[in-house]
Amino acid sequence: MRGWAAARKGVWSWLRFTSLRLRLVLVFGLVALTAAVSASGIAYWLNREAVLTRTQDAVLRGFEQEMQNRAGALPEHPTQDELQHTAGQMANSSQRFSVLLVAEKAGGGAVYGSSGGLGGFALSDVPESLRGAVNKEQKVTSANKQPYHLYWQRITDDGTPYLVAGTKVIGGGPTGYMLKSLEPEAKDLNSLAWSLGIATAVALLGSALLAQALATTVLKPVHRLGVAARRLGEGKLDTRLRVSGTDELADLSRTFNSAAEALEKRVADMAGREQASRRFVADMSHELRTPLTALTAVTEVLEEELEFASEGEGGSFDPMVEPAVRLVVSETRRLNDLVENLMEVTRFDAGTARLVLDDVDVVDQITACIDARAWLDAVELDAERGIHARLDPRRLDVILANLIGNALKHGGSPVRVSVSRADDEIVIRVRDNGPGIPEDVLPHVFDRFYKASASRPRSEGSGLGLSIALENAHIHGGRISAENSPGGGAVFTLWLPQDPSPPAEGDGAGAGSPGDAPGDGSKDTVRGKDAKGQV
Repeated sequence: MRGWAAARKGVWSWLRFTSLRLRLVLVFGLVALTAAVSASGIAYWLNREAVLTRTQDAVLRGFEQEMQNRAGALPEHPTQDELQHTAGQMANSSQRFSVLLVAEKAGGGAVYGSSGGLGGFALSDVPESLRGAVNKEQKVTSANKQPYHLYWQRITDDGTPYLVAGTKVIGGGPTGYMLKSLEPEAKDLNSLAWSLGIATAVALLGSALLAQALATTVLKPVHRLGVAARRLGEGKLDTRLRVSGTDELADLSRTFNSAAEALEKRVADMAGREQASRRFVADMSHELRTPLTALTAVTEVLEEELEFASEGEGGSFDPMVEPAVRLVVSETRRLNDLVENLMEVTRFDAGTARLVLDDVDVVDQITACIDARAWLDAVELDAERGIHARLDPRRLDVILANLIGNALKHGGSPVRVSVSRADDEIVIRVRDNGPGIPEDVLPHVFDRFYKASASRPRSEGSGLGLSIALENAHIHGGRISAENSPGGGAVFTLWLPQDPSPPAEGDGAGAGSPGDAPGDGSKDTVRGKDAKGQV
């Protein structure tokens, strides 16, 4: 069945690939068939009329001459023997037709003489309409000099065509009828029809071959253009077409080459500007780290002094200066986080971010993340122990910190974190108890520097947290989705493979494969009322 399906797919693929070719061949074939059939039909009809007319005229002239020379020499009331003898003489002429002579007896009645004897050509073989026309006397006028004329008709008997003619002897005498077989002429016409049919078939075959050759000539450049366009779409911007000739296809190839060259130049310019922009951000972030380190140290000292002053352990701050000091401490911490995030984004954009894989107990990692940021009182963890995966612990911590911190800031506690397995993936869901995410904001929650300030409280973050979390998920081969829960609140779902790549030598020394550590089936539950910490 698989072989049959593959063969059928191949046939359909070939038909789709050559659909234009097939249309060209069919059009050429129809045109050639129409032209050949029309030409053959006209040629057959003209030759048929010419052959029949030539034979008919010769036979009628011979019959008319025989009627004048031999039937005209008979007495007014001939005997049957005389009619029989004369009919035989007339039939022996060069045209070889059958003759029937009809005359009146002296005492009344009709007498017949046939060239074929009693079983030969008879009066019943002559159509009644022809007999009526022959025996009808015409009025003699200046335009019509004779009362009787020669009449003829073509008939078919048992599939054999015949020519029947009749006339009366002028000035009194017998009436004569002639029967001539047209079978030799019919055979000649049949041979002509077969010849024209064979010629039509040959013309049709030749037109199909010609159409195939022309289609190949026309479609080969089109096929090359399609291949070049696909290569261009794959990012091979140096793709060019070989141009030959001066026809429309050559002009199309030149246009394609010009467009590809312009596109390559534009992409190179954009890549250069993007690289310069990334280098600028990286350099700026790097240069900011030195003064920020000093500022951070100073703000930590100021923060400690504020705490000592507020606890009455010594030292004091001017009430007018204290708010400014607290603002400097907060904004310095925020600036430091922004620089760190920019550095991380720059690594992702430059493609220099790398995984350092290790065997990780996912539940322990989540617990450590919550504990390190003092979120124990605001997060509820619902997961079975013993769920292991081969991940980068630092990057997993970044993902969890951003998802849980975002839920605490914008959704409200308690935040519920659940962990489960699905096939070869680890599924981590973070659900808050807030109003949810507006529908117009959902498509943009992972965009860089995006803040839904119109629908949510003002955030102190940079707007890079969720985008960095998404990048860290992607580098693991995972993904993150955001949606609103039917029961209220926003739900962020993280899917991570249990083993994103084969472990390298030296990665996680002593680490076992996922599932090596036994699980006790218990669950961790952490609840509370408040949360502190910065992501």
